[in-house]
Amino acid sequence: MRRLFFILVLLLIAGPAFADDAPLNRLVADYEAFDLSQDPFSAAHEGDRAALSRLPDPSPAADALRKRAFEGFQARLAAIDPVGLSTEARLNRDFLAWTLDRRLKSLGFDEARLPFNSDSGFDQDLDYSASTTNLDTEADARAWIARLQALPAYYAASVENARRGVRSRFTQPRTTVLAVIARAKAEAARPVETDPLLAPFDTLPATMPTTQRAALKAEGAAVVQGRIRPAQAAFAAFLQTEYLPAARPSLAARSLPNGEAYYRWLVADHTTTALTPDQIHAIGLSEVKRIRGEMETVIRETGFQGDLPAFIAMLRKDPRFYVTSREALLEKAALEVSRIEDKLPRYFGTLPRLPLAVRPVPREIEDGYTSARYFEGSPKQGIAGGYMVNTSHLDQRPLYELPALTLHEGIPGHHLQIALGQEPEGVPAFRRNADVTAFTEGWGLYSERLGEEMGVYQGPYERFGRLSMEMWRACRLVADTGLHWMGWSVDQARVCFADNTALSSLNIEVELARYVSWPGQALAYKVGELKLVELRHKAEAALGPRFDVRRFHDAVLLAGPLPLDLLERRIDAWIITENSPNLTPASSKY
Repeated sequence: MRRLFFILVLLLIAGPAFADDAPLNRLVADYEAFDLSQDPFSAAHEGDRAALSRLPDPSPAADALRKRAFEGFQARLAAIDPVGLSTEARLNRDFLAWTLDRRLKSLGFDEARLPFNSDSGFDQDLDYSASTTNLDTEADARAWIARLQALPAYYAASVENARRGVRSRFTQPRTTVLAVIARAKAEAARPVETDPLLAPFDTLPATMPTTQRAALKAEGAAVVQGRIRPAQAAFAAFLQTEYLPAARPSLAARSLPNGEAYYRWLVADHTTTALTPDQIHAIGLSEVKRIRGEMETVIRETGFQGDLPAFIAMLRKDPRFYVTSREALLEKAALEVSRIEDKLPRYFGTLPRLPLAVRPVPREIEDGYTSARYFEGSPKQGIAGGYMVNTSHLDQRPLYELPALTLHEGIPGHHLQIALGQEPEGVPAFRRNADVTAFTEGWGLYSERLGEEMGVYQGPYERFGRLSMEMWRACRLVADTGLHWMGWSVDQARVCFADNTALSSLNIEVELARYVSWPGQALAYKVGELKLVELRHKAEAALGPRFDVRRFHDAVLLAGPLPLDLLERRIDAWIITENSPNLTPASSKY
């Protein structure tokens, strides 16, 4: 009888025996084709070499076209009955519904009026693209030159969007603008020969004649000098003369026109939940209290005689926790990657084919950059995933944080999650390439916690480093909602980090600048991690001895990034299949 029950449940999960997915598949194909036509960065990453010649159109006219298209896709989707769909098609349908709603709401708030923040923006888009682009042929190189030639128009359209923000009082605060002015002036004054926009020319194959490679790079350099530098200088002048005087006086996103609704939406969008700003603030305070207690326990394990502030002060000045050369920090990071790789097969049933490389953050951006970040690789272009380590200010890069940082930004964090998401044949591109921060960053923070189980942390100092990193994300919940919902000053937001984490003063200031200029994004990490931990505990309780951590991780990762409600639905279905007797569990069930 019990077996019959499970069979019936599985049939319900699997969908109808004769599912008709054709209308939805056509809709997904049409949506993907349109979306890639609007996003040449993603199109090129997917292997469309012609897309290397283009840049997105950020103009209001293009946004109006996108709005009409998304509304049309929404209407087509509403006409498709989900009851007649297979399991995978239902997931595609639900994900597409969420994506279209998200895109339309973003357009409704006209977010194009804020085209830059403290560490990213339209002025950084092509630099990032350059770092992940290989040129294999002369045609590729000429397409890249065409993209460089299109950059001044991209700047001009983005500046017009910012100018519309000035007119409507939808601007960044003064502190953010000052930081971006410094960045823009540095870019306009950068020697052409060191410009990262020329880096793709260095990937041209050695089989191409040296003179030809040099000529193509020289042609690109002429575009940078003659067309891009004037556009960058014009952007810096616009910020100084027009934008800075109009910068919003308050730090709070809530102070913007329609700001209360805007921040509520940012919270919902980044966390993919219905949590309110006040609820998230309360969760943050609760997590700070819990983690603080665990920190105190670890401090006692070290034998240190003193309180948390004294322990942190000791950590910040003890030379044994720091290296003195950039190369040494990269070597330490590479060693951490190797140590973690050795443990992965015991915790993951499926590992990606794409390797992970340890690279330094480019020196031209390192001063205002976070401690580390992941740069997505590309199997189609032959580019490894990049664990980017900031090798500047070495006295502020403590080694006791390096294991947690590597687990998050490298493996099994962003690299496993993103590289595995790039591989499944049956997952459509719009899901593989989706930006679901609560999933991706929640997984990164979950990976830091998983490092305890994997035996990655060697001794109490590295375990304290992990707790400090987790406290950092808990303080984000407090600080982001404090800044943007409760009207806090930066000094008020700084207190949580200074009092409870071992983060260096430089990292704290870089992070605070990011939260001020990018409201809501910092909330996704802890909210996503808490949901993943909850789902794992649910699976362990439901499955008992049948629980297999490798299969659980496959179930989480192999469908690509998902909003948290769809992820929970997928894991609930997976639990049922794992619990069914005499049936082969299917970790890919939705």
